[in-house]
Amino acid sequence: MARPQNTSLGLLDEDSVRELFCLSIPARVDCRLPMRKIVSAAFLSLDGVMQAPGGPEEDASGVFRHGGWTKPFWSEATGAAVREGFAEPFDILIGRRTYDIFAGHWPRTPKDDPIGSVFNRVTKYVATHRPESLGWENSEALGPDVLARVRALKASDGPTLLTQGSSELVHLLLANDLVDELRVSIFPVLLGKGKRFFGDASVPRTFELVKSVTAPNGVFLATYQRAGEVKTGSFALEA
Repeated sequence: MARPQNTSLGLLDEDSVRELFCLSIPARVDCRLPMRKIVSAAFLSLDGVMQAPGGPEEDASGVFRHGGWTKPFWSEATGAAVREGFAEPFDILIGRRTYDIFAGHWPRTPKDDPIGSVFNRVTKYVATHRPESLGWENSEALGPDVLARVRALKASDGPTLLTQGSSELVHLLLANDLVDELRVSIFPVLLGKGKRFFGDASVPRTFELVKSVTAPNGVFLATYQRAGEVKTGSFALEA
């Protein structure tokens, strides 16, 4: 059952968005078709840090000193599993800081780069206050009401909506129960401080492990799909 929320446009629950969408189209169209899936993907440390996995200069905010922490653990097995995650059609949901990092890198890669060629081609939906400065091809601002636009995109026809990095945007999506799948690559390192993938406002949910790969060096790549409500129990001995 969908969690009730404030009924302003930006805070409609998922079922309400689907109902409004169905009312807006001809009756002959089957409204039971699934909405677009939102997948949140990230590289994580064992303690949940996602900041600056790719290099020292990527994101040093908060005096983060461990940028590039994934590089010593990278392997062919890790790379193959990551590339497989980009095999199905997708568009990207992304925050402005991550967008700027990506826009400074992927357009400069060779045209036959298996990831760069895809990232350059797909639509990038960007949470930003400076839409006029989006210079990367196929980039589109989410607008002033990010939640409302994401809900509208989720209710529309199209490929999977995939987040990359973007901790603040991911926190917003998790806090509004919009994430359908988690794809996390967990590296065997503790970082102590840094931006984290999960925030305190996440809606409680259970997830089902549907795929996993463990690289020889201990990197664990896992895909979890949304399962349902959190159930509780007790180990207390009966009186």
